Amino acid sequence: MKIELFKKVSVFALIMAFSCIGFAQQQAQFSQYMFNRLSYNPAYAGSVGSICFSGLYRNQWMGLTLTSPGTGVKEGATPQNILFSFDMPVNFLHGGIGLSVLTNKLGYYSAINIGVDYAYRFFTSRGSLAIGVEANISSGNLDYANLVGYRSLTGDVTNPIDRDQDPDPILQSRKTESDMVFDAAVGVYYTEPGRLYLGLSAKNLLGSESAVLNYKNARSIYAFAGYDHEFFDQSYHLLPSLLIKTADFSTMQLDVSCLLLYQNTLWLGASYRIQDAVSLLAGVNWKNFRIGIAYDLTTSKLGTYKPARSKGSLELYLKYCFKITPKKKIPSSYINSIYFM
Repeated sequence: MKIELFKKVSVFALIMAFSCIGFAQQQAQFSQYMFNRLSYNPAYAGSVGSICFSGLYRNQWMGLTLTSPGTGVKEGATPQNILFSFDMPVNFLHGGIGLSVLTNKLGYYSAINIGVDYAYRFFTSRGSLAIGVEANISSGNLDYANLVGYRSLTGDVTNPIDRDQDPDPILQSRKTESDMVFDAAVGVYYTEPGRLYLGLSAKNLLGSESAVLNYKNARSIYAFAGYDHEFFDQSYHLLPSLLIKTADFSTMQLDVSCLLLYQNTLWLGASYRIQDAVSLLAGVNWKNFRIGIAYDLTTSKLGTYKPARSKGSLELYLKYCFKITPKKKIPSSYINSIYFM
């Protein structure tokens, strides 16, 4: 009994201990991160024991706009992300495999990232521990024709002559550039089904660079944890969780969340992202589907109630899982003991 109490207190202490840490956003973020563990940690692949497909769509900071230098027309500037993922257990590999495809659009920049995951899993009396690796490839493109520098902003940005006067060498090409880089990730993931999970991973280990698009992948660390507390005759589940992100150990961000699940069907919850947003979450489990929605109330200066400021962020989530149960083979012949008499 004392050991069980110690485990519960330890997990809740871990969740609360990091509540004072958090800074600016680094990579694509999702408020429903507790349902999206594969994109943060390759060791999660196959941990559910089913074949799962999931999708996430996020429109962040809705309402932000930018003015096109070429036409003067206001265009959407909000980050938009679409994530598709797939994972399944593979017994002969002693673990699981996974695939993640993430698209990202921000202003005049767009990118797609594809990651292939493998997790080797050890089983214990209470749960399982997995070690995972990921190989990923990122392809991005940037429309330099619509970018302007300081000198262009002091003149008429709708005038091509004024725009082309800017001496910034990065903006001289005035065309769309694209590039592709490779990188890798590793992670560990421990879970006790229906009780708790813990994960730690490192992404962009190679720190790959793009000379064409003038950027370098920041090496990122992700740590997450969650706990399942049952009460009222197991009709209700309280699901606290957290996610910590850091890029090159120079900036950090923290998400703290808690969901209330009723009869394993309906859930409501809230999340707080330090210095960024308060999120409201809701969803339903229906047959083999999990459907969720999240709305972020922007708490930073981007969310000031003024024209062209953030009106919040919207996120939609869908997951489908199923198991394949091998059919028992019917023997084609029988041995009759009468022939041995």
